[in-house]
Amino acid sequence: MPTAETLPNPDVADASALTGGRIALRGRWTVDQGNAVEAAAAGIFRGAERGSVVVDLTGVTRLDTLGAWVLERTRSEIEAAGGRLAYAGASPEHRILLGEVKLPAAEPVLARRGRMFGFLHDLGKRVVGARSDLVAGLAFFGEVVTACIRVAARPGTFRGTAFVNQLDQVAFRGVPIIVLISFLVGGIVAQQGIFQLQRFGAQSFVVNLIGLLILRELGVLLTSIMVAGRSGSAFTAEIGSMRMREEVDALRVMGLDPIEILIVPRILALVVGLPILAFLASLAALAGGGLTAALYGGMTTEAFLARLQVAVSFHHVAVGLIKAPFMALIIGIIATIEGFAVEGSAESLGRHVTASVVKSIFMVIVLDGLFAVFFAAIDF
Repeated sequence: MPTAETLPNPDVADASALTGGRIALRGRWTVDQGNAVEAAAAGIFRGAERGSVVVDLTGVTRLDTLGAWVLERTRSEIEAAGGRLAYAGASPEHRILLGEVKLPAAEPVLARRGRMFGFLHDLGKRVVGARSDLVAGLAFFGEVVTACIRVAARPGTFRGTAFVNQLDQVAFRGVPIIVLISFLVGGIVAQQGIFQLQRFGAQSFVVNLIGLLILRELGVLLTSIMVAGRSGSAFTAEIGSMRMREEVDALRVMGLDPIEILIVPRILALVVGLPILAFLASLAALAGGGLTAALYGGMTTEAFLARLQVAVSFHHVAVGLIKAPFMALIIGIIATIEGFAVEGSAESLGRHVTASVVKSIFMVIVLDGLFAVFFAAIDF
């Protein structure tokens, strides 16, 4: 390491070790002194020796972005090695520049301990992340409930136009694709059921199969998954784009509550629209099953409807409709949370839209399973 002797050229970047764990910097720490800056930074790292070091910037005549970045990189490396670096004698301009290029401390490299250890480490991180997401979701749900109570207490603040627009986007415009897919799925389920039940001469029981399966489970589940992919992703993208353009911050500056304006109409539209879509999807799936039963099982429409009336009752329809608002609430909460989490880049927007769809579908399936267990326990 260079000594504290006077340099022939005082403009050359240099780092001189002093007593008391201090290192004095001199010269111009600029891009034209790149090699000298790197050499001096290496001297600072060696001088730290896994301990604390104070870097005195009093002798620095000029500091640009390169010099500040090299110093911050060295600080990060020293902290990753278990040491600590502090600055002294920095001018206000130097402190501002160092703060602008500040780097996080590099994570220490963990020793390789085998695939099992890596798997358990990743699993633990995901569990902790899931716990954080759950807590954040509950807190956001509390804010939404509070906003709904405020809107109910002051009906004049309810944005009816936004609610109708969102209901049109979620429900009315989603009918064609949801009805078509449900019709096809109902036909496929009926076809496979007929092929299997023909072995036992019981193909007529396919009506019981598709009636119970569609009304209790498949109709609302398919609808929720399609709504999560269609409307949930749209909510995340819309709110995320507003975050990127700072429109959400502008609402707060104007004294408006973004949750009341952006979230409440969307979630209410989902809660109202999803049960309607689920009911229409169930009818379409039953129609597809009836057509397939006529083509493959030789069953007339009258026979299909008569057996369907015997096989199902109103409480089977109610099971699917009871689930729908809860699934809509889950989709709306997750979609809006991910939208508010978007940062200022297109990559962040794409990442959160993907997370919104994946999390919504996962939680919808989990919720459906919990409802299935609950209804089986109460024999409903």
